[in-house]
Amino acid sequence: MMRRTDNLVRPNVLKLVPYSCARDEYEGSDGTFLDANESPYGPLNRYPDPRQRELRQAISRHKGIPAQNIFLGNGSDEIIDLCFRIFCNPGKDRAMVFTPTYGMYRVAASVNDIEVISIPLNVTFNIDLQAARPWLQDETLKLIFICSPNNPTGNCMDRETVETIIREFKGIVVIDEAYADFSGKPSFAKRTGEFDNLIVMQTFSKAMGLAAARVGMAFADIDILKYFFAMKPPYNISTINQEAALQRLYEADIVASRVQSVIAERNRLVSRLAGLRVVEKVWPSDANFLLVRVKDADYVYNTLASGKIIVRNRSREIPGCIRITTGTAEENNRLISELEKIGI
Repeated sequence: MMRRTDNLVRPNVLKLVPYSCARDEYEGSDGTFLDANESPYGPLNRYPDPRQRELRQAISRHKGIPAQNIFLGNGSDEIIDLCFRIFCNPGKDRAMVFTPTYGMYRVAASVNDIEVISIPLNVTFNIDLQAARPWLQDETLKLIFICSPNNPTGNCMDRETVETIIREFKGIVVIDEAYADFSGKPSFAKRTGEFDNLIVMQTFSKAMGLAAARVGMAFADIDILKYFFAMKPPYNISTINQEAALQRLYEADIVASRVQSVIAERNRLVSRLAGLRVVEKVWPSDANFLLVRVKDADYVYNTLASGKIIVRNRSREIPGCIRITTGTAEENNRLISELEKIGI
């Protein structure tokens, strides 16, 4: 039976016969392995589990979402790229983003020859539904990316607006929740059973502190994820990185404590920054960073960099603004001290 999601998939992807690797054909963990042309020597001589079964089960227990509704990518960037490769025909289809936002959506679109429709956020950095709505019925629009909390503005998008887009749009809505652990707001991940056109991305890079491991998560209906499993490289996440992610899940109490420390430091930074002469505005944040408007963004950025304090200059996207990641108390104190010296 043809499902609605099948109609959203590129015709060549529907016909794809996925590569079957040795570890797909034998799922056991014990045995004399003479099937994959591996070396018989060494602690890292065996290929990783291509479907990350143990890790997905652990995530399932941690998130309360069935393992069959979880896909893991080599970072969220792989998941973003797969969205374009699965749902968008090159040179024909379109995707929508709400700017300013995470730059990899546009980069991945360009790599896949997909036109991007950019809808500017309103003055409160929320989605302008009236500007977006006419596009929701466009047959060439296949993907909508919503970053919430948004990077670089730091705010969560209005929940009612997001739900309206999911319900009215016939294509795929991707909600990027990379910073959701810092927001204190409910995730859309558990609502993928309600919306068959919804993909929710999360990551081990931010709150989990595993940016070096490159493990991204996608939560969606199984009829969507079957195409992700078919399209991905067979061994897209190494055994080392799977084990690192598993270990971090076992340390959930430590992670939760660190998240609270980051939130406390973020709130302290808001207060300290607001009192500096060089700072014009600090926006509220649901993430682990702050968007800050300063009197001369280029000068402030270069001055801090010369002192080995590296922030992100976002003035090309948002005039006069820098983005500051929340560090440790010591790192944040050093930042404040250096900003106090800038006499603009």
